[in-house]
Amino acid sequence: MTALFEEVIFGPVHSRRLGLSLGVNLLPVHAKLCTFDCVYCECGWNAERCGDRRFNDRAMVRERLEEVLSGMVGAGTPPDVITFAGNGEPTLHPDFEGVIADTIALRDRLCPSAKISVLSNATQLHREEVCRALDRVDNNILKLDSAFNETVRRINRPQQPAYTVDGTVGRLERFAGRFILQTMFLRGVCDGAPIDNTTEEEVSAWLRLVERLRPRQVMVYSLDRDTPCQTLERVPREELQRIADRVEALGIACSVA
Repeated sequence: MTALFEEVIFGPVHSRRLGLSLGVNLLPVHAKLCTFDCVYCECGWNAERCGDRRFNDRAMVRERLEEVLSGMVGAGTPPDVITFAGNGEPTLHPDFEGVIADTIALRDRLCPSAKISVLSNATQLHREEVCRALDRVDNNILKLDSAFNETVRRINRPQQPAYTVDGTVGRLERFAGRFILQTMFLRGVCDGAPIDNTTEEEVSAWLRLVERLRPRQVMVYSLDRDTPCQTLERVPREELQRIADRVEALGIACSVA
């Protein structure tokens, strides 16, 4: 059963990829707000998660984060990472750069060993203030699930008609490798159409983009939570590892989850 994150600060949870993670949700707590409508999103379909679409106020996010971090540090259980995720695309927040600045200041004062991560679908990289903010975090984790526009339209369902893989890759190059590339591998059927980004054609084309972008790390993963489309299949870890081995053959670190 898909569900929204009903708190501004949520967790901590044990992340497969990041360790003990304290989540920050900049999006509405009773609605989903995203530039993608991914078939695998744990928050469900965009159309089914309509409601109050106001972003969480910067000052309120800062105050709540300070309260929770202080409590965790006082209890001797500081988080490994502070992760921006939640009910949609965090970089949509109109003051995303300011929120990141606040979070860095709180982290440095309260738990300097914690990393700051942002999970983003890379659709807001045309905004310079978003790129500046992402340059400042420890883990700038950006999504690219396929090298082909048609596959992205089936898996991620971009809400902007002008979205293209080439345009996204061009903006990813702006980071000169200072980011983590994250890719969900899956297969199945959704709305009667086949979905599979694990074929040799798909993986080879994706690897060419990985080689072109040369991120500092790649994360490959598959389904682990409930999805709005119920006819998707998890890719076995052994298959993901074979893809990861091909990434590492390029001289790029790759983790599997």
